[in-house]
Amino acid sequence: MKLSRRSSMEILYAVAEAAPFVKVGGLADVAYGLPRALRALGHDVRVILPRYRTINGSAYDLRPLRPPLPVPLGLTGETRFVEIEVSEATGVPTYFIWEEHYFGRDEVYGYPDDPQRFIFFCRAVLAFMRHINWRPQVLHGNDWHTGFLFLWLATAGRRDRFYRPIATVFTIHNMAYQGITGDALLAFGGIHEHVERLEVEPPGHVNWLARGIAHADVVNTVSPRYAREILTPEFGFGLEPLLQRRADRLFGILNGLDPEAWDPRSDPALAARFDAETLERRAENKRAAQHAFGLPFRKEVPLFALIGRLIEQKGVELLLETADALFARGIQVAILGTGMPEYEAAFAQWPSRFPGQAGVRIAFDEELSRLLYGGADVFLMPSKFEPCGLGQMIAMRYGALPLVHAVGGLADTVRDVSQEDGTGFVFAPFTGEAFLAAVDRALALYRDPAAWRVIQRRAMAQDFSWAASARAYEDLYRRAIAWHNP
Repeated sequence: MKLSRRSSMEILYAVAEAAPFVKVGGLADVAYGLPRALRALGHDVRVILPRYRTINGSAYDLRPLRPPLPVPLGLTGETRFVEIEVSEATGVPTYFIWEEHYFGRDEVYGYPDDPQRFIFFCRAVLAFMRHINWRPQVLHGNDWHTGFLFLWLATAGRRDRFYRPIATVFTIHNMAYQGITGDALLAFGGIHEHVERLEVEPPGHVNWLARGIAHADVVNTVSPRYAREILTPEFGFGLEPLLQRRADRLFGILNGLDPEAWDPRSDPALAARFDAETLERRAENKRAAQHAFGLPFRKEVPLFALIGRLIEQKGVELLLETADALFARGIQVAILGTGMPEYEAAFAQWPSRFPGQAGVRIAFDEELSRLLYGGADVFLMPSKFEPCGLGQMIAMRYGALPLVHAVGGLADTVRDVSQEDGTGFVFAPFTGEAFLAAVDRALALYRDPAAWRVIQRRAMAQDFSWAASARAYEDLYRRAIAWHNP
């Protein structure tokens, strides 16, 4: 089946979290930005996710959809009735599956029965389409939480005329999270037939990320570089043999950034709003950020910032490993984030070890992060691996020059200042020596204010909006439809 480039498509976007309703990580931002951009291109996109107890229904005008949704479970024909709610607060119809046992909890993830919770969600998604008599042309699932959808459609769904025409797209946001569980849950999900074990699955287990990769019509990840990296043992997390086998169906599309949500000209969290022509106003944000982190205001001293999760993936060990040498360079560093207890404890000691130079807030604070983006001189993102990354895009938009490890989406979005079109500082390999060399390049440029402003303005001019990415997803959906229904 061929579609013209102007044909409107019907797409159901299944995801475990979506901003602004519920956010744990960057997945939620993508689930907000991409459907809106596709909707703006004229497509009938709808989002579906669990209705967690923590979602504020009144704030987003959630309305019940009647009658209740019957969800079949197991091999016994048991049916569980669940509530569906709908909101159009984002401009995209968003449906919520409420089942108290699985989703009436304080957290989104982190429970021993997470695989069972998300298999139930997947069964509800499948039942939902038939319940409202809407068969999308494309079902787009994200990460291991939706992996069951693709296995079911490739097995039981093949026998059902309602589901058979639906093309599928599976997006990998992070290879590190795979959802491995015992294969007894196949019966819980209502899969009757024998399921052949994948070469990458341990005996007696199912890997739900692998199932999405194996059974979707098209697979993509969130940057072109990461799509190439995951074909190798270094980045494939054990699934590279499967990914290599499906390489002809594997694509990389950069995530976008919502330019309205991240705009230094109008951001109320900033002490002073600014644009590329009024960069001198950033000094007020720097002063406010230094104050917030207990640092003395020193305009001439560059302020480096790290914002995000303090986990191994983010390469924070490089900062800890090089701390003495880093602060010997006379800089200030502000750390904002939460993560692994050992990293939190190590960074918490910095203000006493490096008084007047290190400020640390072990917290998630979006308003403070915005102030830091708007006031820091250099944004640190030395990730070991990075599927895409949004922090470096936000930093550039706010005039903080990114210092990044040359991997994944970081390599796709930041060009080193040694290049004619440079926008930041890029280092490789992943060593303390290479990291400090990039810091030294940043310090050398900082000593030349005119040259620094040129790079700032170039970084701020980068277009990371969702429009280009949405058009790439259009092409991906058309490929999936053509391959599924030749």
